Amino acid sequence: MKYYEKSIDSQEVYQGKIINLRLDKVELPNGQNAIREIIEHPGAVAIVAITEEGKVLMVKQFRKACEEELWELPAGKLDPGEEPRETALRELEEETGYRAKNFTHLISFYTSPGFANELLHIYLAEDLMITVQNPDDDEFLSVHQLTWDELRHMLKNGELKDAKTVTGLLMVMAEKGVIL
Repeated sequence: MKYYEKSIDSQEVYQGKIINLRLDKVELPNGQNAIREIIEHPGAVAIVAITEEGKVLMVKQFRKACEEELWELPAGKLDPGEEPRETALRELEEETGYRAKNFTHLISFYTSPGFANELLHIYLAEDLMITVQNPDDDEFLSVHQLTWDELRHMLKNGELKDAKTVTGLLMVMAEKGVIL
């Protein structure tokens, strides 16, 4: 059986700089009505960037929603009209000060499909060249180069809590044959 929720009404509740919030009244497959709270997000990218020495570029930054400093892959949201690949190239350079000669799309997935439409695209970046780091004015982060052994240890010990980071690292580990 195929399930579908028919939209009956939609009301915009909030329009922000990064996200919008709307309430959708839907008809469920059983004929009853329900309200769905939907976060609209333009989409985002994350990049697994590997240096010539085989280390992975990671950023560490404070995330207010979680009230803690997190280890993450370089990442960012799509600007209006921007293709994910363009965003990934831009964000890698802005956040880390590196450009990549080789750029490969790994996977795209919804981050929280129960309430958000954010589609996140993960890329693998190799053959890196150093340029200049240029983070956004409200972005405070430090860049680190970690070995696969360090990342494996951090994964096993729960030090990596960001879903896009865990997903991207596991994708590359599987592709490159890195044993967890």
